[in-house]
Parts: sequence; C-alpha cells; structure tokens
Amino acid sequence: MSKYRKFAWGFILVELLAIIAFNVYGYREVTKGHNSLYKVDIHRITNRMEKGEDIQQIDLNEYDYVVGVETFDPNQSYPQEYEVHQIGEKLYAFLYKEDKSAALYRVTDIYLGAVLFLSIFLLIYLDRKMIRPFANMNELAMELAKGNLATPVKQEKSKYLGRFLWGMDMLRETLEDNRRRELKLLKEKKTLVLSLSHDIKTPLSAIDLYSKALRRGLYDTPEEREKVCQGIENNINEIKGYLSEINQAQREDFLSLEVSDGEFYLMEAVENIKAFYGEKMQRLHIDFAVESVKDCLLKGDEARVEEVLQNAIENAIKYGDGKRISISFKEEEDCKLIEICNTGCGLKEEEIPNLFDSFYRGSNVGNQEGSGLGLYICKELMRAMDGEIFAQIMEGDFVLTLVLRKL
Repeated sequence: MSKYRKFAWGFILVELLAIIAFNVYGYREVTKGHNSLYKVDIHRITNRMEKGEDIQQIDLNEYDYVVGVETFDPNQSYPQEYEVHQIGEKLYAFLYKEDKSAALYRVTDIYLGAVLFLSIFLLIYLDRKMIRPFANMNELAMELAKGNLATPVKQEKSKYLGRFLWGMDMLRETLEDNRRRELKLLKEKKTLVLSLSHDIKTPLSAIDLYSKALRRGLYDTPEEREKVCQGIENNINEIKGYLSEINQAQREDFLSLEVSDGEFYLMEAVENIKAFYGEKMQRLHIDFAVESVKDCLLKGDEARVEEVLQNAIENAIKYGDGKRISISFKEEEDCKLIEICNTGCGLKEEEIPNLFDSFYRGSNVGNQEGSGLGLYICKELMRAMDGEIFAQIMEGDFVLTLVLRKL
C-alpha cells in the first residue's frame, strides 16, 4: 500500500514539474516573441509617420500585429492592448493584438491541467477499487496460510475484486467447515477405537485364562477341554468382530464422499475431459482418441463423473504402455456406457475382481507411487450416483467401463 502511494505521489509530482517547466518555457518564448513582433510593426509605422505620412494613408493590413492607430485620449478606454508613442507634438495609441503562440500555450496549459486532474482521479480510483481490495486479499492469503479460518473477509464494494474476495471468503468457510468436520470425525474415531480397545480386553483375558488352565492341565476330560476350546473360539470371533468395527471406522472417511443428486449433459463432461487432457497427451506422445457421441441427459453429479474419468485416465497413463488411450460410448437399455481403454495391460485376469478393493494394488504397479484407493473411490462415487463401474481385459487392452443412468 505504501509503495503504491509513493508511486502515485511521485507520478503526480513529475507531471506537476513538467507542467511548470512547460509554462516557464512558454512564458519566455511568448514574451520574447511578443516583445519582438508587435514592437517591430509599431516601429515601422512610427518611422513612416515621422517622415510625413498621414495615418490615413497607411494600410494597417500590411502589418500583422498593429490593428489600429488613434490619437491618444487618457480618458478613453481601449478594447485591446496598446502602446503610446509621441510623433511630433501628438500622442498616438497603437493598438496591437497578441501573438497567436500565446493563445496556443494557454490552450495547451489547460489541457495539461486537465490531464493532471484526470491522473489524480484515476490514481485515487485505482487505490480504492483495486489496490485496497488486493491488499485485503494478500492478508487473507497469509491468514489462510497460517490456518486462521475463523476471521471473515472484509467485504468490498469493488466490482473488480469484490466477487473474488467473496469467493475467497466462501473458500475460507468451506475449509473451516471441513476442518471442523474432520476434527469431529477424528474425535469420534478415537473414541470408538478406545472403546473397542477396552472391549477387546475382556475376551483377551478369557483366552489368557483358558490357555493358562490348559497349560497347567486343569481340564482332565475331553469334554472339558472341548468346552474350553469352544470358549476360546467364541472369544476369538468376538475379537474379530471388534477388529472389523475398527477397520470399518478407518474406512468411513472414504465412504462419506458427497455426491450431488442432479443431472448433466454428456457432451459437457466429455468436452471438459478433452480440453483437460488434449495438450497433456500431446506432450506425452500418447494417441488420445475420443469417439463422437450423440448428446444425452444423464443422472449424477457432473463434477464427480469428471473426477472418475480423470482418475481412470490417470491410471491409463501410469499403468499403460503409453501408446494409445481411447474413450468410446455404448448404449444398454436405459444406461449410457463410457469405456476408457488403454493399450498394454500388465494385469492378470484373476486380479480384476480385486481392483476396486481399498488399498489394493495390482501386480503391474512397478515403481509407480500410489495408495490403492483411486478405483475404490471411483466405485463408491459411481454407486452413490446410482451407477456402476467395472473392469475387464480385452485382447490385451485394459478397459474400464462407467455405467450411468439416462434421463
């Protein structure tokens, strides 16, 4: 902010100095020309009159600056500037007009003054409408970087940055809500894990007692030992149930993916994908083909469908042979099928059923980084939109198929 004000004051000062310098130079030029031109004409006329010519005999049109010569009357008011000269015993008033350059300098001076005031107005306008809101935006970015999500953004009336700041404030609120929700889920998860851990102690204690009793030979008959073994088995099943609950709690974050229940046009999603990956595929030298398709209205969340398509294409880039990736379309009853195919499938047929399990990674991952959650998330999203996703190997190519409901 201070840098801008320094710049503004410096800019105005430079303009003001330029105007002052122009006026000083112009005044000198006009004064110099003014004194030399009209005085020359007066001098020529007085010479002729001193030689005996009458003023009536002199054609004043021959002179550029003298417009009239009259007998001087001190009580008379003259409409123009004049000089008084004595010729013989009479005083004459020589009326003359200004040099045109003087008027030109005055007009130019007016324009320069208007430019100065316009510059001041524009600098003030920019300060209020652009610089100050931008300074608030910088402060917001710093606060977000520090994790301060509670302080709302000061609203601005600027039509240039006001909407942007409003969007940033919406982003802040969303981040704050997500953090609050995350902390709540984390607290619930820790509470659940602690509770289940406490519950596990009971069957573990029972198993410990049974094992010690068996080791010491406290059960003599086969019936008693069978009963003890059955008790151990029951406690083990109970522990497995608790572990299943803990595992489910760990997965809840991924199962809570939000999907908007809406509708969208297929062509919009396809065009967005083509625009997003067209240039990237060229850089990677991958043949990227998207089949033409007749537009139709589909059920689901457009943003989530594009997310699933992006995930599928990213997998095709990472795990394919880098030669060709294609998107094609099929019809099936009241559904639209979108197929993403990549050449160079390194998976085994028996691995296909496990691809959509969480944390599962196929045998073709090599040194590629990943968590094994991409296709799992895709499956959860598609099912949340009343759709489906499945994979298959066809003639050495890997094909991922999205099934979407038509409206």
